[in-house]
Amino acid sequence: MFSLSSLEKNNTSVSTEILAGVSSFLATAYIIVVNPSILSQTGMPFSAVLTATVLVSFFSSMMMGLYANNPILVAPGMGLNAFFTFSAVLTDKLSWQVALGTVFWSGIFFLLLSIFNIRSYIVKAIPKPLRYAIASGIGLFITLIGFSNAKFIVPSPATMVTLGNLNAATLTFIAGLLITVFLLIRNIKGGILIGIIVTSLLAWPIGRWWGGTEPLVEFGNLIAMPDFSLIFQLDLVNSLKWSLAPIILAFVFTDMFDSLSTFVGLAEASNLLDENGEPKNIRKSLIVDAFSTTIAGLAGSSPGTAYIESAVGIEQGGKTGLTAIAGAVLFLPFLFLSPLLSAIPAIATAPALVLVGVFMMKPVVKIDWNQLHEAFPAFLAMVLIPFTYSITQGIIWGFLSWTTLHILTGRVRKISLALWIIDAFAVLALIF
Repeated sequence: MFSLSSLEKNNTSVSTEILAGVSSFLATAYIIVVNPSILSQTGMPFSAVLTATVLVSFFSSMMMGLYANNPILVAPGMGLNAFFTFSAVLTDKLSWQVALGTVFWSGIFFLLLSIFNIRSYIVKAIPKPLRYAIASGIGLFITLIGFSNAKFIVPSPATMVTLGNLNAATLTFIAGLLITVFLLIRNIKGGILIGIIVTSLLAWPIGRWWGGTEPLVEFGNLIAMPDFSLIFQLDLVNSLKWSLAPIILAFVFTDMFDSLSTFVGLAEASNLLDENGEPKNIRKSLIVDAFSTTIAGLAGSSPGTAYIESAVGIEQGGKTGLTAIAGAVLFLPFLFLSPLLSAIPAIATAPALVLVGVFMMKPVVKIDWNQLHEAFPAFLAMVLIPFTYSITQGIIWGFLSWTTLHILTGRVRKISLALWIIDAFAVLALIF
């Protein structure tokens, strides 16, 4: 539980924690618009999904701060919203009401695993080299997202990815990145947040005075009344059919691997560890993550999960639940002021994401690269996260290759029961 005494215990302050919460929020706020834009393709009203997104983000992040005392924001997860829309609804032809029901039941199953501490045992069973690799892989993934958001890196039919055009937007991104690095080198308090603001200001003239015909930053209406029409619209009965078990399990497995890898990665990269070297308050954090998925189904959204972008605030100095509380509060105004998000273009948060990738590479030096039976699975997990654009795939193949190599090299006894269970979930995740 969060208390003011935890600030002193963690050698931090109210101002530092609030500043960290603002930084994490700015890096995460894109979900307020992106989630509705994806889920609305199922026929759900855009405005109602936006309201649901804000509510899930607020209550989940607030609970993460107050109950778990961790500086991690929780919101509807990217990837999970794509599975909800393009697989469950558009491919499997479920109604969005039934799909919301499957989200709710997956959250209940997830919650039971967390309450009985099964997920905590799973986390503790993850070999340390894989933890280090997951942290570094997430860092590379965040960096890739940052470069992609700025269109500094773009798709290419010949080489898969390539350098984007050097235009007004990408040059502004480069300027913002260098300014932010300079602020951090000079140990300027709030350097990441200042970098986001400065980059936004630099982007304002683009499309107005130079660099194109369309403004990069543009305001619409300032006020948008919340739409609560999706709350409690899930279909609890028809979503509990046996035929829908694969969809429920897919939500569970995907959410499990995303949340586990996020907690482990953030903990290792930011030293958010307890006295036993395990992620801090992991059991309570996992319960909050499961709670987020459950209320997402009730509110009208795809599952909630811990956000890797929380690394922005953690690197800013956030160490306690006050960071998550501050970030949670910032979601609420966007029930009414969602158009204001247009003031922060993607190229403004992109420098922060790239730099977080730098910070999260720190644990890679802890991997013993001379022990190939450990180094290869760690390497595989680390590179597959960005290469497949999926945290889930990186961790799955890291686990499976770790177990396989330990079997082949006569180290079967070093494989714990919990790790065998993880491997089983990994195989099921590949199947489903």
